[in-house]
Amino acid sequence: MSQTATKGFYKLCLSTLVAVYLLILAGGIVRSTGSGMGCPDWPKCFGQWVPPTELSQLPPDYKEVYSQYRHQKNIKFARYLDLLGMQETASKILSDESIKEEADFNSAKTWVEYANRVLGVLVGLFIIALCLKSFSTRLSHPRIFYWSLATLVTVIIQGWFGSIVVSTNLTSWTITVHMLLALVIVAQLFYLLYLAKGNSTAVSGIASESFSTSARWILIACMITLLIQIVFGTEVREGIDRMAASVLNRSEWVESVGTPFFIHRSFSWIVVILHLLLLLKLRQSSGHKTLTLALIILILGTLLTGTGMAYFGIPAFLQPVHLVLATMCFGLQFYLLLNLNTAHKIVLEN
Repeated sequence: MSQTATKGFYKLCLSTLVAVYLLILAGGIVRSTGSGMGCPDWPKCFGQWVPPTELSQLPPDYKEVYSQYRHQKNIKFARYLDLLGMQETASKILSDESIKEEADFNSAKTWVEYANRVLGVLVGLFIIALCLKSFSTRLSHPRIFYWSLATLVTVIIQGWFGSIVVSTNLTSWTITVHMLLALVIVAQLFYLLYLAKGNSTAVSGIASESFSTSARWILIACMITLLIQIVFGTEVREGIDRMAASVLNRSEWVESVGTPFFIHRSFSWIVVILHLLLLLKLRQSSGHKTLTLALIILILGTLLTGTGMAYFGIPAFLQPVHLVLATMCFGLQFYLLLNLNTAHKIVLEN
């Protein structure tokens, strides 16, 4: 791949990553507004490519129609789970009557979910463009080509699993898996950025093997704690979803969630302390100082938005921002780790 072609691929990959983060933001908005079931089928919305705007545009028995549609899809999904040895999970999906419940039509929620899907299609087109762009590199830079294909496969799986999230009526564990798949896509795109940029990232300040090794281990600890924190966050989100379905005011949601929220809040300090240690470790590394500072700013932003939700009755606009900041932290962590690995190899070679 020529330098010009590499630069073009890098820019396209960066644009794709931005689109993915916008999609994650849109998904957070869908979640915070309770619009996840705004479209009960997939990929269409109420059987139409352009969704309805009024209840009169739907058949009188639309709830029964789409409840049965989703149930048939769940039967197929349960078969896959059986093959994977997850018989208990499959049985719960088929026997849980709440999964079959159909939400009342709400035009605003339908269009919020539809906008999310349109953005998802845009991301898919970006990924296809990446694959086409990388085709000419299959001989000179095979890793770029094959990782582009792998990213496309992951996006296809993510799109399919999104339909499962809908068919199971937003079952909590499917939303968590959907979120983790999004993190995989983010990591794949950051790796493609790293491959396209090459080894041009400065590595000055990595003075010894012991220095680079300890910095990498601190960063890995940061990544592990952030992932644990994200999992804790999913438990808090499940509790908030239950509170949202109740008659409680938003100001009462946090206290009602209980233990999961207090664990999530307390664990955040471990995440912050580890990242401050990382900043201190890399303060003399000019090649990674900017990345580390950006990471610290994102971590503090995540902490502040989480605090804002806790003390101001979980404002709907803060939920998607909190989610996007957390996923941005993960992506930047992964990219920094790739660069530290490069620095470590250079130290060993010298």
